[in-house]
Amino acid sequence: MHIGERKIERPLRWGMVGGGRTSNVGYKHRLGALRDNTAFQMVCGAFDLDYERGVDFGKNLGVDPERLYPDYKTMFAEEAKREDGIEVVDIATPNFQHYEVAKAALEAGLHVICEKPLFFEVEQGLEIQKLAEEKGKLVCVTYGFSGSQLLLQMRHMVKTGMLGTINMVDLKYTHGYGCDPTGDVKSEGQKWRVDSSKVGKAFVLGDLSTHTFYESQLATNDMKLKQVLCDRQAFVGSRYPLEDNAYVLMRYENGAVGRMWCSCVDAGTPETQVIRIVGSKASVEWHDAQPNHLLYQEQGKPAQLMIRGNDYLCDACNADESLGATHVEGLSESWANIYLKFAVAIDAKNRGDEETLKNLVYPDLEHGIDGIRWINACAKSADEGGVWVDFE
Repeated sequence: MHIGERKIERPLRWGMVGGGRTSNVGYKHRLGALRDNTAFQMVCGAFDLDYERGVDFGKNLGVDPERLYPDYKTMFAEEAKREDGIEVVDIATPNFQHYEVAKAALEAGLHVICEKPLFFEVEQGLEIQKLAEEKGKLVCVTYGFSGSQLLLQMRHMVKTGMLGTINMVDLKYTHGYGCDPTGDVKSEGQKWRVDSSKVGKAFVLGDLSTHTFYESQLATNDMKLKQVLCDRQAFVGSRYPLEDNAYVLMRYENGAVGRMWCSCVDAGTPETQVIRIVGSKASVEWHDAQPNHLLYQEQGKPAQLMIRGNDYLCDACNADESLGATHVEGLSESWANIYLKFAVAIDAKNRGDEETLKNLVYPDLEHGIDGIRWINACAKSADEGGVWVDFE
């Protein structure tokens, strides 16, 4: 059980690019990073393209006004002059800026934590991977709900054979908050999400399904995907050629099959993810709307409801426990869990501790590149008329 004691020698000096007052995700990043003041310390930021608004916002967060910057280039240059300059940068900007900021951060000798999806093309991911290796730095990806402990319990059950041979993977991430198209114009956090010049080849496939795809990879011990077939729609026509609804079929290298439904026009449904892994002996199912519960169904036996924080769960699951079984957790705790692992990973990288890095389970650069592969394969399949496309 984790109760806030430090896991690294000192907090890492950390700053943000983006994530300001109009951001939909900035507060989640700060909640995650700053739950344990032993992991990260916020020291600077370039929070907003509107510099005055960004400065006002940063002051309200308690950041030293001298360390509030008009843009990321200035921030990296000025922080490099300081003995107490940042060590880690958090990129919480619209998608189209991720690559340029991540590259500049690595070139400045900084570790990177970045929103998903990472970049537009796999080639960009491979370039960043090479640069990160040259600089000896890490790139981490914020798949928010992936810090939910019960996903690690699913991983354990798959790995130890409790489900038998994995045959099917059934995934869903839908909500109805995109039914009203006026939000595409009125909300600064939504405008760029429906602009193909700023998000690349997809809307909900990138914004929603990449989360669930990574979480399914986490739960299945990175079961290798072979092919995808995608059909996508823009039910709000102004979003075309981007999609607000998509169905994806999957084929895995081991013979398993799967499906994904992602949508922001599932009218009446609040934001929700479902991950169901079906094996030859049993199935396991998790909902983000009930993140403290895991349904285990063994063929021929009564269903079991596993509840977060209990001793019958695996060690890896309970290592992330912080509140106790009778106290519910949710998205903010999940973010905090992955940020703590980011801190441990970065500290291990700084010390050359490859053993710790090898055994940590968190969304790293390789998983971020797989997210790019996922989006691009789905978009290619749909654009070619719904055909099977290799996952490469």
